[in-house]
Amino acid sequence: MEFIIFLVIGAFAGFAAGLFGVGGGTIIVPLLYVVFTQMGYSPDVIMHLALGTSLATIVITSISSTMAHQKNGAIMWPVFKNLAPPMAIGCFAGASIAGILSGTHLQLIIGIFLLWVSYTMFTGAKKAVDASKPLPSTSKQIGAGTGIGIASAIFGIGGGSLTVPYLSQNGVVMQKAVGTSAACGLPIAIAGALGFIFVGMKEQIDVPNTMGFVHVYAFLGISIMSFVTAKYGAKTAHALSPAVLKKCFAVLLIVIGCFFLFKGFN
Repeated sequence: MEFIIFLVIGAFAGFAAGLFGVGGGTIIVPLLYVVFTQMGYSPDVIMHLALGTSLATIVITSISSTMAHQKNGAIMWPVFKNLAPPMAIGCFAGASIAGILSGTHLQLIIGIFLLWVSYTMFTGAKKAVDASKPLPSTSKQIGAGTGIGIASAIFGIGGGSLTVPYLSQNGVVMQKAVGTSAACGLPIAIAGALGFIFVGMKEQIDVPNTMGFVHVYAFLGISIMSFVTAKYGAKTAHALSPAVLKKCFAVLLIVIGCFFLFKGFN
């Protein structure tokens, strides 16, 4: 039954990954939090397990999503080359920071962060993208990549919740922002998952079927389904207008942000 639940989570997460370029983490983390709570795991490790497992599954989701977006020519590879390396380094470091924080603090931080991102995306949906606006310099992109990487580990996401708004606000049309974000999610997820495995092993947590802060069965179940459904999300993304895509993305983040704030204060 638990494995079936992980398969269902993977189906939703994969579709969201392709549709929004978020790597599926914004769906996976809250759902895993609920499932792990019901499984009776210690509250001290539930949030960390959800974050680590989320990043591990995003490795698979990102591959599927990236392949689908590449077929539509929606990935800006020069931007990827500037963002990806610092994102990976920042994400590995961010896993260590997340390991220090308590589960309650992580919930509150993630809730506030998602509400802020949803606000910026929703207001941005009303503005036309200025395609003539030049992208930031290489050094600024590297700086942004480092910050996104650190935040990605703390929030258990593939970086899309930050990469998409960052690119969109710098003149990149929504479809290309989503596609490039999906590609950037792969190095972020690999570095973040390794970081959570390392930190979890160091703390020697007493939870069955885990490798550090990564739940093996959850990783397998979610990865299998998300790989299949991510391509359908990517196809849907290219069928919607950029404004509609931004608003849908914002609504998703509002719901999940409110969930974590509610759990953090209770």
